[in-house]
Amino acid sequence: MGKIQSKQEHRGTCVHFTTQGPPGYSPDFDASHQHQDGNLQIPPTIVISDVDSSLSENRGSNLELRRSSFYSTLDLVPQLDHYTSTLPHQSSRSRPSLEALRKAFDEVEAGSEVANTTMDSVSSLIINDSEYEESQARQEKAPVRFGWVSGVMMRCMLNIWGVILFLRLSFIISQAGILRTCLIILMSVTVTSVTALSISAIATNGRVISGGAYFMISRSLGPEIGGPIGMVFSFANALACALNTVGFAEVVRDLMKDLGVVIVDSDNDVRIVGVITVTVLLFISLAGMEWESKAQIVFFIVLLVSFSNYFVGTIIPPSQEKQAQGIFGYNREIFISNLEPHYGPGIDFFQMFAIFFPSAIGILSGANISGDLKDPATAIPKGTLMAIFWTTISYLAISLTIGSCVIRDASGNITDILIGNTTDGCVGLGCNMGWNFTECIKEKTCQYGLANNSKVLGQVSGFYYLITAGVFAASLSSALGFLVSAPKVFQCLCRDKIYPYIGFFAKGYGKNDEPLRAYILCYIIAVAFILIGKLDIIAALISNFFLCSYSLINFSCFHASITNSPGWRPSFHYYSKWTALFGALISVVLMFLLNWPAALFTFCIIFFLFGYVNYNKPQVNWGSSVQAGTYNLALSYSVSLYGVEDHVKNFRPQCLVLTGPPHQRPALVDFVDSFTKHIGLMICGDIIMVSHPVPTALLQKFMSLNTLRSYLEILLIFGLLQEHERQTRPQDPTVWLVKWMKKRKVRSFYTPFTADSLRSGARNLMQASGLGKLKPNTLVLGFKTDWRESSPESIEDYISTIYDTFDSNYCLCILRMMDGLDVFDQFDYEVNYGFDPDRSLENESQSPERGSVDDISTKADSDQMETVFQKDQGKKTIDVYWIADDGGLTLLVPYLLTRRKRWHSCKVRVFIVGDEQNMEEGRNEMIALLKRFRLDFNDVIVMTDSEKRPQAKNLSRFVDSVAPFRLHDEQQEDISHEDLRQSAPWNISDKEFEAFKPKTERIVRLNEIIRRNSQHAALVIVSLPVPQSDCPSALYMAWLETLTFGLHCPTVLIRGNQQNCLTFYCQ
Repeated sequence: MGKIQSKQEHRGTCVHFTTQGPPGYSPDFDASHQHQDGNLQIPPTIVISDVDSSLSENRGSNLELRRSSFYSTLDLVPQLDHYTSTLPHQSSRSRPSLEALRKAFDEVEAGSEVANTTMDSVSSLIINDSEYEESQARQEKAPVRFGWVSGVMMRCMLNIWGVILFLRLSFIISQAGILRTCLIILMSVTVTSVTALSISAIATNGRVISGGAYFMISRSLGPEIGGPIGMVFSFANALACALNTVGFAEVVRDLMKDLGVVIVDSDNDVRIVGVITVTVLLFISLAGMEWESKAQIVFFIVLLVSFSNYFVGTIIPPSQEKQAQGIFGYNREIFISNLEPHYGPGIDFFQMFAIFFPSAIGILSGANISGDLKDPATAIPKGTLMAIFWTTISYLAISLTIGSCVIRDASGNITDILIGNTTDGCVGLGCNMGWNFTECIKEKTCQYGLANNSKVLGQVSGFYYLITAGVFAASLSSALGFLVSAPKVFQCLCRDKIYPYIGFFAKGYGKNDEPLRAYILCYIIAVAFILIGKLDIIAALISNFFLCSYSLINFSCFHASITNSPGWRPSFHYYSKWTALFGALISVVLMFLLNWPAALFTFCIIFFLFGYVNYNKPQVNWGSSVQAGTYNLALSYSVSLYGVEDHVKNFRPQCLVLTGPPHQRPALVDFVDSFTKHIGLMICGDIIMVSHPVPTALLQKFMSLNTLRSYLEILLIFGLLQEHERQTRPQDPTVWLVKWMKKRKVRSFYTPFTADSLRSGARNLMQASGLGKLKPNTLVLGFKTDWRESSPESIEDYISTIYDTFDSNYCLCILRMMDGLDVFDQFDYEVNYGFDPDRSLENESQSPERGSVDDISTKADSDQMETVFQKDQGKKTIDVYWIADDGGLTLLVPYLLTRRKRWHSCKVRVFIVGDEQNMEEGRNEMIALLKRFRLDFNDVIVMTDSEKRPQAKNLSRFVDSVAPFRLHDEQQEDISHEDLRQSAPWNISDKEFEAFKPKTERIVRLNEIIRRNSQHAALVIVSLPVPQSDCPSALYMAWLETLTFGLHCPTVLIRGNQQNCLTFYCQ
């Protein structure tokens, strides 16, 4: 072959085929020769590149290497690009289809020539793509991406070091004591650490894009759970922004008090400062992630300086002024005194836990901006766990040091120093330190000490205002982090279109896709809660929301692990499904222990949002663990059921319904669904007739592919088209047929099957359909209304299907509608070959061109035709002609129908055969039998005139219907009966006609009785006669026609398999 090359000057693009191989291989390639040593030549590599090398450097994605495997020049080696199509909003370079790989060598060579001669069009297709240009424009200005330190660890630490550390930790120590405070810290760390391990596992099980915790939960547990959590989690982050802003405003208010500045009053000053602060933070967020990240670095440095200042202050000997405030430096007595709790009125351990826990909620700050991380799978586990470790050390260190240096109550009055050694009447630990704080302790007016002053850390530190700066940095960094997280999560939720009316907030702006609209919404929510102005109230609400989120994150990890899905392969291995389950349970328990009314309120919101999503069932498929769990349960129950012996009490009709495309025969679908929904199995079988040895050609016509298909396929072979260009081809009809049934609320499977005849297709479906005990036992057919106009072969095919049904020990139902079953004429559908076998494939080219699959799908969705089985039948009757004992299926079907709302008011009348002398006795016996079956059918009618001869005109009509199939004696000269049956089994000889004449007269007479009694019935059910093996198919078809002739309501011919499906025993 040498080197094949084709150039294109348009936009400087060149596509050529070369034979580049690895070192040690000759670059020359000849398809017809091998090396002398017998080794095969490496197949050529296909390279697509720009002619201008400078453009190639600027546009790194313009150079694509497509290396072939050993097997074929079309069969490509594994490449990353082939798998990017699983990501949302991503296009991938497609690998060749199986059809392309199976093409003959001559076809592939021809395809190569076409590709070379039409390269101008190829270049135009690829280069002119607007999405391609847009992607190149984005690459010129890459968005900001963060590593694990600045993007996760630093961000998480800043959010964990919040206002609780500086403003509430000293109060918690004063109430709960050092030991219980450490326990509170460790309990919080346990929950957050287990959650961090679960997050790490989920984050490393595939690529995580923007959306953080919501994205992880929704993709793991599905939209039903992910949607409510996304909504609640976004709201909780907005509340956390308000919490930290209020903490900052309280510090500013106290500073203003120290300076003698008051705007309005104490509470309103917090509100005013808080609103101004969050407004400034909003502008920083709107400036973009780059500015926000720089601000966070500044805050982090300030916090480290303030911590250093605090620890230095603990070892500096306290002045007399500090001692008056209860600060005495490290002291053994103070440490021992503060070990035990000293709860105030109405305060307990879990209230302290509820106040502290919001300080630990920052562990998701890094995960929430997963879309802005360079490598989320590495950054989230590493950064989150490191942040938890260092912040835990800092919280424990501060708790131990502050509890060793400061007493609980102090007056701050320097005159309260003890003079002399007398301590008579002195109360409190200050007495041992030379101070008398008795008066303020008894009157509860102490303003200093751990229990009374939120600024203790600043007073202990070396320089007070550095701690104030630390408070500012901690509160503002946390508020800013949550203000950024909430919109990012909410934007992802809006883009998934799970809930209505929120899509407006999905739009992103700029290179980082900033959710500016969601920023404004988060700002409004934060301002609303800042106006409450109470830190403890907001903290209690946030605790419940975040605990709920943590619980579901842990449950997501547990559920994904327990389902053993092959897709669950996290690269982070340091987790356990049982620790994840423990984290989920302990989070729920803590929710109720902290504040059970708030927990109930939270769960009510979750259940309401869950119910909405579950009812609407959004059209998303994320491969969730719920799907994997459902599969495991179905498989487990199917296998366990397989070992259970069948019992008559558990019999239920499991129907294989030969509907063709279900939307063409809605009445047949609705009829079977009426008595199998929530009761038994239903499979809609679609037999696609083909006579071509290779069904591909017919399937191509069936799919109505556009005229460019062959041309596009050649391009796809060489990987020159993207996935979005492949999607312009029609989708698999199975998809929209299942959607049609789902929209009609039909619980059924759909199984297309390619066969050369109706009989072979039905026979194969009966043998292969189902799984274990979930296997059909009843075949449901539509009546062949056009049998007189059909060819004899098609009649034989139809009747042979019935014969095979009985031979397979199946039950059988045949439904006949007054106007027929097919509705394709109304919707301009094409007839399915499986139900119109007379129409040859050759005639197809003369018929009008079939519409595209997408057009049919649209029609099928919009034209949901209502059938009689979907209408309320009122107080009509269901007439059952139980002529032959088939095991009870003839009675079971109407009973199941009357359990449906639309048929519940119908009265079931049972007609039986009897004689006039024993009419009453036969009627009573049947009523007794029905009662023992526990069937509420009390209207039993005995047909005493069934043995009478039918009317002559009706007999004459029957004879006329079979006349075209009669083979009289004079026509059988020199032909044996066996040869005749072999060549034309549908023909009816005079001998056969006379032999079956008594049965024919009884069937004609039964039709007369049915027409006389059931003209106004809602449904007529008749026992189906079993055909004898020597009965000609045309004669049997005429019997079926006669039984159902002249009725204006749906008629069902039913025959069980002669095995009991009803019993009056309890075992």
